[in-house]
Amino acid sequence: MLYPRIHQAKAIDDTILVIEFTNQEIKKYDVRHLLETPMFAPLRQPTFFKNFKIEPGGYGIVWNSDIDISEYELWKNGVSLTESEALAGDRIPHS
Repeated sequence: MLYPRIHQAKAIDDTILVIEFTNQEIKKYDVRHLLETPMFAPLRQPTFFKNFKIEPGGYGIVWNSDIDISEYELWKNGVSLTESEALAGDRIPHS
């Protein structure tokens, strides 16, 4: 099964990403459950957490050569936003 890729993403606080996928669905993903894993420990620093890039092709979110989260993980374990939540400000502004 193919999963939608990441169209755009933003950090809305120190642990939550809001991701818009290529099928226009928007999901929230909280990284808190990852922070106990040594590899993800740098994400505890808000400045570092907010400094990510989307992999070319939308296949994941990358912080550095050691830390990334795949589009599969974000899609499968992200929480879908309702239309009202998206309208309330969690939606990613289109540029």
